[in-house]
This record gives sequence, structure tokens and C-alpha cells, in this order.
Amino acid sequence: MSNLKAIKRENVSAGSTNKLRATGFIPAILYGGKNPNQKISIEKKDVRDIINSDTFLSKVLELDIEGKKEKVLPREVSYHVVSDEPIHIDFMRIVSGKKIVIDIPVIFIKHSDSPGLKRGGVLNIVRRAVELKCPAENIPNDITIDLTGTDIGTSIKISSVKLPENVTPTITDRDFVIATVAAPTVIKEPEKPAEVAAEGAEGEAPAEGAEVAAKDGDTAKKDDKGKEGSTDKKSEDKKAAEKKPAEKK
Repeated sequence: MSNLKAIKRENVSAGSTNKLRATGFIPAILYGGKNPNQKISIEKKDVRDIINSDTFLSKVLELDIEGKKEKVLPREVSYHVVSDEPIHIDFMRIVSGKKIVIDIPVIFIKHSDSPGLKRGGVLNIVRRAVELKCPAENIPNDITIDLTGTDIGTSIKISSVKLPENVTPTITDRDFVIATVAAPTVIKEPEKPAEVAAEGAEGEAPAEGAEVAAKDGDTAKKDDKGKEGSTDKKSEDKKAAEKKPAEKK
């Protein structure tokens, strides 16, 4: 149980509450039971670690109001619209013998002992908190659900949860589901299109027939050049012989 120190505040004007906030305090009110409502303030640093937890509004606290201790339950927190800082808290006195209705958070343990989760199943949480009717002196901190042995298709209902004595759910007309172990969802990736080789890609080997044809063409050109060279040489020799004068006898 967390202990918080609080101080009484007599001046309740807007200016005084703004001054309190500026000096690191949060204005609050304590109500319930036979005693009159009490205006108090608490230091922000004392609640900074617990005010944003899921269990804050279901957690029994002990207020030390200038030496007088009272068990209380936080019922509402107001926040600044811009900074999101807490600016006011309502506390309710816990009166022995009275029953209160409260949302209790659900926690799940031993995930590694669930055969369904081991096989890729998914824990589908239907209710993260359950509204219970509890004796003021016997408020559970949470509802603990053990996942040991749960397989795919398992539904965890309120009837399978062991609650403290005299603690009952406010929903009584049905055995409601808190969570299920669902089958895994398999997402099939789209197939990649086949890569088409670019025409004339660098380094691509020529077709066998084309290579042979190219070789034949080169050989034919060489032969033609050889023949042409031989014919031209004979013509030049003939012309030279005709131009040479006859030798004198």
C-alpha cells in the first residue's frame, strides 16, 4: 500500500489553486463516509510514478493528512488539456463494511507455458479490465489469469477466474469472455514477377547459329579480298609488259 502525505487547504479560490500547481502541488478532494468532504493537496512528485499506471484508479492508498491517516481510493483524475499534467484528483474514503463498484485491471502470466501461443497462436484480449463489486476492505489489485495449458481455440471466461471472497462481477446474466487464444493469421506475400532479361544486354553470349554465320561471313570476305587482290596484280603486270619497248637486236 502506497502512503501519500497531504495537507489541508482552506483557501479554494482559483488564484490559490493555480499557485498550488505552480509550486508542484495537485489540488484534491476527499469525500465519502460520514465525515464531511475535505479539500486537500498532495505533492506531484509523490504520485508521479503511480498516477499513470493502469492500476491507479483501483489502488488502495493511505493518506496522511497532517498526522491523521485514512485509507482512500482514487476515483477520478483531471488533466490539463494542453500539457496533459494532472490538475485535480478525487479520493474516496474506504468505509469498512461497504461495497463499491470498481474496474479491476486484468493481467496475464506464463505466456511461455501456453501450447497455443508456442505454436504461433495469438492472445486476443477482449477485456483489459473487469467491473467488480467488492467490499471496501477487500479490493483486489488485479485479476491474474494463468495461461498455462491454454491451446488454440481456448476461451477464458470469468467463471474460470478465482476471485477473492465476496468479490463478484457486476455482469451476472452471462459467463462473459475475457480473452481467447486464436489461430495465427498468415499473410501470404505476393509473388515477385519474373525478371525479363534486357535485349542486347552487355556480356550476353550470342546464339550458336549467329556465331557460326558470323564466322562464315568473315571467311567469305577474306576469300573475296584474296581473289580481288590476285586479279588486280595480273592486270597491272600485263599493262607494264605492253608499255615496255622492244629490245634492239
